[in-house]
Amino acid sequence: MRYVLYSSSATAGKVTVLRKMPCLNVTTNVSLDGVDTSSILSEATATVANIIGKPEAYVMIVLKGSVPISFGGNEQPAAYGELISIGGINPSTNKELSAAISSILETKLSVPKSRFYLKFYDSKGSNLGWNGSTF
Repeated sequence: MRYVLYSSSATAGKVTVLRKMPCLNVTTNVSLDGVDTSSILSEATATVANIIGKPEAYVMIVLKGSVPISFGGNEQPAAYGELISIGGINPSTNKELSAAISSILETKLSVPKSRFYLKFYDSKGSNLGWNGSTF
């Protein structure tokens, strides 16, 4: 199993903006060996930041590949994702994010849009830890 973690660095003094951090976790049964994961991570970062309206510097993307997944009774390429954010989550952005992230996975990893679930969480800052404390 290969894990890829990406987070742009946040600058000090902008904790109020950071309170609205988004984190996208994507798990797929597709192998990431030989895949340009940097392009997936940077495109997903820009997409999440743009749609939710947060600076890219506060977006975290976690991409896990080669995880056994069955979808519809078979193991053809599939993926599952969770997007957690303090604010910025609503029915309109959820639809837009689902379309955009599924397009990235279809283009970059050949995961059909019909074989990708994405769950959205709008969390309180007190339920997320960062820098030895909570938001």
